[in-house]
This record gives sequence, C-alpha cells and structure tokens, in this order.
Amino acid sequence: MFMSTGDFNQAHVIKGVVAVTCHKMLTSEKPDEFELFDQLFEDAKQQLFQKTKARGGDGIVNVSFNTEVVRMSVAPKFLIVHGYGTVITLPK
Repeated sequence: MFMSTGDFNQAHVIKGVVAVTCHKMLTSEKPDEFELFDQLFEDAKQQLFQKTKARGGDGIVNVSFNTEVVRMSVAPKFLIVHGYGTVITLPK
C-alpha cells in the first residue's frame, strides 16, 4: 500500500475518495502544544490507509491535509487535521 501527494502516472482504476478527521483537545494547563499536530498527521495517515484497504485499494493518491485550531468560547482549543485522497487499484 502506498500514499502520495501527487498523481499516479501509470494505468490505474479509481475506487473513490476517502476522508478522515482527527482531533486533540488542548488542556488549559498547556494551551500551546502544537507539536501534537505531528501525532494527528500520523493518525490521519493510518486511518486513510485503513479506509483505502477497506475499499480494496492498492494505494491512495492526491492526498491532502488541512489543519485547524478551533477555539470554543467556554472550552479549550482543539487541534484538527483533515486528510483526504483518491483510492486507486493497479491492474493485474
């Protein structure tokens, strides 16, 4: 299984698009732990691989990630990573 942020320049069949969202709440004691984004990216990649496998894909291409820091008025901040890409299979 493979993942690429670019296109795949060989024969392939598109199986669909998959998307995931991972989040982490920041505590009031440590409101600036932005290094937690690293683990969120890893979590998102693993979930994308799981969804790709569930669709019978050989890989996922055109992968993109978006990050957000969401502030709630009465709650702590949340770090959010959205990931999505196109599942493909390779002809046998």
